[in-house]
Amino acid sequence: MSLNSTSLDLLANTIRVLSASAVEKANSGHPGMPMGAADYASVLWSEFLLCNPEDPQWPGRDRFVLSAGHGSMLLYSLLHLFGYKVSLEDLKQFRQWDSITPGHPEFGLTPGVETTTGPLGQGFGNGVGMALSQRMLAARFGESLFSSFVYGIVSDGDLMEGVASEAASLAGHWELGNLIYLYDDNHISIGGRTDICFNESVPKRFEAYGWHVLSIDGHDKQATYDAIVEAKKVTDKPSIICAKTIIGKGSPGKADTSGVHGAPLGDEELEKTLQALSWKGDDGFQVPEEVQTFCTASLAKKKEAYDAWQQVYTALEPAEAREIEKYFKREVPESLKASLLEAFSNPVKAATRNLSGDAIQVIAAEVPSFIGGSADLEPSTKTLIKDADDVQSDSLQGRNLRFGVREHGMGAIQNGFAYTQSWIPFSSTFLVFSDYMRPSIRLAALSHLQTIYVFTHDSFWVGEDGPTHQPIEHLQSLRLIPNLHVFRPADGMEVAQSYWSALQRKNGPAAILCTRQGLAPLERPEGFDPDMILKGAYRLQGDEDADLVILASGSEVALAQHVARDLSDKRIAVVSVPCLELFEQQPELYRQSVIPAAAKKVVVEAGSTYGWERYVGNDALLIGRDTYGASAPGEVLAERFGLSPDTVRTQILDWL
Repeated sequence: MSLNSTSLDLLANTIRVLSASAVEKANSGHPGMPMGAADYASVLWSEFLLCNPEDPQWPGRDRFVLSAGHGSMLLYSLLHLFGYKVSLEDLKQFRQWDSITPGHPEFGLTPGVETTTGPLGQGFGNGVGMALSQRMLAARFGESLFSSFVYGIVSDGDLMEGVASEAASLAGHWELGNLIYLYDDNHISIGGRTDICFNESVPKRFEAYGWHVLSIDGHDKQATYDAIVEAKKVTDKPSIICAKTIIGKGSPGKADTSGVHGAPLGDEELEKTLQALSWKGDDGFQVPEEVQTFCTASLAKKKEAYDAWQQVYTALEPAEAREIEKYFKREVPESLKASLLEAFSNPVKAATRNLSGDAIQVIAAEVPSFIGGSADLEPSTKTLIKDADDVQSDSLQGRNLRFGVREHGMGAIQNGFAYTQSWIPFSSTFLVFSDYMRPSIRLAALSHLQTIYVFTHDSFWVGEDGPTHQPIEHLQSLRLIPNLHVFRPADGMEVAQSYWSALQRKNGPAAILCTRQGLAPLERPEGFDPDMILKGAYRLQGDEDADLVILASGSEVALAQHVARDLSDKRIAVVSVPCLELFEQQPELYRQSVIPAAAKKVVVEAGSTYGWERYVGNDALLIGRDTYGASAPGEVLAERFGLSPDTVRTQILDWL
């Protein structure tokens, strides 16, 4: 196909001018990448990307991932030019308070932004999750509805980050032919030319991952078009198009220098750039009429694809349309709550990781969009959906995702599934390795994604594996992440309600922390209301006017009850705290009734005690573990670390 080179040239230059002008007005930003990527991006958006700005969440759309999120003005310019609700005034408010054009793209804030990117490599992994999601939807509901592509722009920085390597390996394994990335190979990073630290052969590396690799001049629009056409024909491999570009192209004095990577051009250089590009207009925030006409014509073609998709969808049998709707609403039947509680109606001594595994089976039977897997730890984390196949390139109807030992990639790919808003994805590893996933967890919380993390082996009770595998600070560290609900259930009923709460929560992630060791069933009063657990903390035993309140979570709740029995001569209340974030949402009167100001307070938790002062004050007794663990059987460590029944009782008596 022969392209309209005149219109595409003007479109690319418009992107350059809008991007440079917005960065200049903000006196902050990254003009170089948008200016260098403008040529191939103009081809991708005008000739290939299927979207509808009037229906940005159209399920049949292609996705565009700007993994190089620092080049956000490229995306904002494209969104404006292709009809999304991003105005010229929005471009002028780039990086300003309360604007929809922040420094790095944010999901849910700006129409047409598919992922929150900026931390390099994360968007790369998100795109892999999106592509696999589309393939799995196609396996369930047909190619006529879900044959879309995921396109992305990745940078040198993305490819340097380890998370991209993990995700790329999985994308090749899954043979994601619907994933096409353009690698903006401009040889420049913020520290200078990339050859000071990055001189590997990217094409050979991705060939080894099982990708289809093409190389082009990123400023050659016909070559870009031909490469994308070829990539779309390859159905059994993801594609990466290595596009050689000049960063800051169009700037006479700063192109091909690190000076254009992360700083405005400056008034004088911007003026020279406008002259070099033969820009006709009074300022850089004008869109030539020819460009508007060209983009409108492109949108008309995209609208034809949209209308054709709608015809296929409306012709579906009502039952099939209803099944698709369940996915995209992430429906959870009300009956599931009762099913979960029924599964644990007969309390037994068990590790909460085993109880969690039982809960997963119950959920999977009633929620078809519930999928997930672990980082090669399923036998230990108990997260296999037993009546489902593994997800492989030839079995996309499966529900078990085998991530291998790739926690970084797992987190980013899980977020990719969540960004499509058609799945409830979970992932799992040992709690100590949540450190490897923290960037993805933080982005899920920031982006209000519904993701579930199942972290097992949640304390020094891991035992003989020693301090490298024994989490100490991790529980409190996760509690520090805003908009993340952290659950540490103590028995089957709390496991059930933790999952129920996570499944109901559509605007944020949840982490469920489970034990390796078996726990004694909790002693609950007759007629106990399980919904008390959903308040985040509740009195398990004792009166509101007790003299001493022992607060505990997870494996320490049964321990607290044991100690309270041993101290039967004292008026003690035991409070279980499965989720502090839910507790903080309760009315003040309720919180005061659970933790009375007049009572003496003890906290027992097998991890860092940092932060508990916020709830119990500075005069409380905090029994936990604030230094690293050791290699020995768990029972020995509990005694040595002061977290056995006898040692906890002694500490309380000495303190009193």
